[in-house]
Amino acid sequence: MRRVFGSVRARAALGATVVVAVALVAAGLAVLQVLRADLVDQARLKARTDAREVASRIAAGTGYRALELDEDVPVQVVDEDGRVRAVSEDLEAVTGTGSASVTPVGPGSGPGPDDGGDADDDGDGDDDDDAGQVSSEEEYGHGSARIDGETGDYVWAAVEVTDRGGTEVTVYAGAPLATERDAVSTARDAMLIGLPLLLLVVAAVTWLVTRRALRPVEGIRREMAAITASTDLSRRVPEPGTHDEVARLARTTNETLAALEASVARQRAFVADASHELRSPVASLRTQLEVGAAHPELLDVDGAVEDVVRLQRLAADLLLLARLDAGERPNGGSPVALDALVREELAQRTGDRVPVRTEVAPVAVRGSRGQLSRVLGNLVDNAQRHARGGVRVAVREEGRWAVLQVADDGEGVPEGERERIFERFVRLDDARSRDDGGAGLGLAIARDVVVRHGGTLTVSAAPEGGALFEMRLPSG
Repeated sequence: MRRVFGSVRARAALGATVVVAVALVAAGLAVLQVLRADLVDQARLKARTDAREVASRIAAGTGYRALELDEDVPVQVVDEDGRVRAVSEDLEAVTGTGSASVTPVGPGSGPGPDDGGDADDDGDGDDDDDAGQVSSEEEYGHGSARIDGETGDYVWAAVEVTDRGGTEVTVYAGAPLATERDAVSTARDAMLIGLPLLLLVVAAVTWLVTRRALRPVEGIRREMAAITASTDLSRRVPEPGTHDEVARLARTTNETLAALEASVARQRAFVADASHELRSPVASLRTQLEVGAAHPELLDVDGAVEDVVRLQRLAADLLLLARLDAGERPNGGSPVALDALVREELAQRTGDRVPVRTEVAPVAVRGSRGQLSRVLGNLVDNAQRHARGGVRVAVREEGRWAVLQVADDGEGVPEGERERIFERFVRLDDARSRDDGGAGLGLAIARDVVVRHGGTLTVSAAPEGGALFEMRLPSG
């Protein structure tokens, strides 16, 4: 069963069919109920009309034997003692009325002469003053009647009337319910025949429309499978020319592929650059060790130590970048006082080439003290590398921001290169030796750390003429 309804098309067709089936069944039941009620009301109206017609004739003085009741309309007249005064022709049996008898009482029981004439004792033809009275209300009931050998269900209307003799009788007139039942049965049969056909059409149409709508999704799936198999991230999935959810899905997928391609390319370039940066110190260290092994008196211990230190720093930088790329973020614990951090970091620097001047004000931020110390150290190292006569470090608070500035009086950074210097393994001092210029990771690490602390790191021209690096972090 899961495999049968495992596709979106099958589930959509099934869901639409179930919803339509429930709606149609509910609507069909409502229609049948309304149709039945309407036909029953019509039957009641006919029975009431027939009953009042007979009652009016009785009230006007027509004798019970002279009523001339239509054989097609079952009528029974019953007095208050339960005696039958008149019945329609061919009425053989009845239920649901005031009496089960269909035989009227003997002569002399009517309101007028037994021959059926109208009662008019004074002979002036004016009997309106002695006319009976018909009740303004009627009651309804259900029963059956057999007329000329055929039995059927009827709705009965009962109307009370007082004849000219003062006798109270009840006129029962029936209307057949066969029409109502035939109509309801016909409508029900038509619904039972049409409902499966309609549901089949709904299921087929839903299946076809869903398949057509999901056809681009299948194209996207096939292309993604091909991209995964070929590892060619330059390929893109087809984008339909519509403006629906599928088209947006295709565009988002292509954007994801583009970001993934850029990430992979950046990662490959990073690996290549890291390998290149590691090659030089490793090769130099190996050469020194091989020379030292052959000629111990020629071993450059200081140079070997410098190469090992450089390798250690480069490995630490690569490890930190790997953690940052993996999504490592500061825990945001206790506040870090930037002014105290600057004093401690500068107090530990004993081999700086030029002096460092500080302008610090009390301000605190939240983040990793170790990572922020690394940012400050990288910025000061960069300033020391390019300064002519001095470096300035300033800390202040601007609104909700804590600002750290590191400025030097060197040549500065060309405006067109101010974003490029934050890329990994980028050095603008290519003419210098790699030992003096570093590996080109310090500024990249500094910006990544600052961004993960919710801040920014930019470079501009310093008042001293060199470069001004400005870090902004939310104060806390």
